[in-house]
Amino acid sequence: MAKARSHFVCQACGAVSNRWSGKCEACGEWNTIVEEMAESILAGPKPSPRKGRSVELGSLAGEADEAPRVSSGIAELDRVTGGGFVQGSAILIGGDPGIGKSTLLLQATAALARAGERVVYVSGEEATAQIRLRAERLGLSGAPVSLAAETNVEDILATLSSAGRPALVVIDSIQTLWTAAAESAPGTVTQVRACAHAMIRYAKTTGATVVLVGHVTKDGQIAGPRVVEHMVDAVMSFEGDGAGPFRVLRTTKNRFGPTDEIGVFEMTGLGLKEVPNPSELFLGERDTASPGTAVFAGMEGTRPLLVEIQALVAPSTLAIPRRATVGLDGNRLAMILAVLEARCGVRFGSNDVYLNVAGGLRIAEPGADLAVAAALVSSLSGVALPPDCVYFGEVSLTGRVRPVGHASSRLKEAEKLGFRMAVAPDSAAVDSGRERALGVRGVGALIDFVADVVGQAPSREPPSREPARALPGRMPSGR
Repeated sequence: MAKARSHFVCQACGAVSNRWSGKCEACGEWNTIVEEMAESILAGPKPSPRKGRSVELGSLAGEADEAPRVSSGIAELDRVTGGGFVQGSAILIGGDPGIGKSTLLLQATAALARAGERVVYVSGEEATAQIRLRAERLGLSGAPVSLAAETNVEDILATLSSAGRPALVVIDSIQTLWTAAAESAPGTVTQVRACAHAMIRYAKTTGATVVLVGHVTKDGQIAGPRVVEHMVDAVMSFEGDGAGPFRVLRTTKNRFGPTDEIGVFEMTGLGLKEVPNPSELFLGERDTASPGTAVFAGMEGTRPLLVEIQALVAPSTLAIPRRATVGLDGNRLAMILAVLEARCGVRFGSNDVYLNVAGGLRIAEPGADLAVAAALVSSLSGVALPPDCVYFGEVSLTGRVRPVGHASSRLKEAEKLGFRMAVAPDSAAVDSGRERALGVRGVGALIDFVADVVGQAPSREPPSREPARALPGRMPSGR
């Protein structure tokens, strides 16, 4: 009998090596390499004895039917999925522990079950008694949801096949499942990949929607091999501060709908509550009299969203001043600081800079550059920005303010919430229209806007239009 061979597989990226090492050479993670058997999944499928058959080839022309969908009963969840669950699709949802993934899916399954659909909730982490306790606390104990506590994939598939096809199957979580086809421990790359493939194959052959819950790493990425994200039809992440009540469901991949769409929820004693107007939520109880705050008119997918950006610039006692950001990429902040210093003559070299996006939201679009620059200059100069003004625009390395998309939607959302002024690129001011009650001030160069903000402070001179090397000293900190 041939001796069984083993490989060493990284549990973070799925890289395979012939020997063990403390650090993975592919992704750089430490203590993630585990020994697994080389047979079964890693060895690949055996050659099929059946001869292949030819299939019919079609063309791009022809009628395309809309994908059949099933509404989840939760408007914010339907928005993120693109209008509801597509029949036969596989969805992967990730998030930090305790963020509310199981609560959201339990509410969705209860809403579908009350609408007459057959749904199955399979948990590999909790017993059915624990799920019933949560359902009773959320007021969902009367919903006809089929529960099961099982981790073996073969048993789960046999249970699903014994009755009629369900409309929705929830697997919580994919890291707890195991299959006899893979000779490794549950949670390893081999098991996760094999179990995910089995559940996705069931979804495609039966037409049931399968939702897989995935654990996340310390960096916020869904744990396991990235091939699982390529196998599913949609990938969503549940974000938010565990200490705060607000949660954001964001889609990063969707074969049947738009990406970068978000749904906003509020965690209450009765579960997750939908937030139909998140702009009012993120702008609630903001301090309009203090310097260092600016309202950014952004876009999350197809939804306009207003959010407050807070900046604090304080004198530093360190040789290398701090640069800390929450909700914004640190490299983007470093670029804006460099443009302000090189093109506008604003000095931040001896100050600590702290930037925060209120409400726990994470901003990735470059349209927030102008709002970030406004908050930084306001904090440094001690001048409070107008409370009824919003800002949006991309800042280039040359100091120009570039246009961004969906300007009319941003302005319409700001006008609906009572704002009377917007600082935006020149193109937005031209296209805003004469009928709009909200005034739009076009900005072509960042230095013009900075000069106007700093010029409002008494006994402060606006920055020179000369390059930064011609500005001796530094700008007063406003203390």
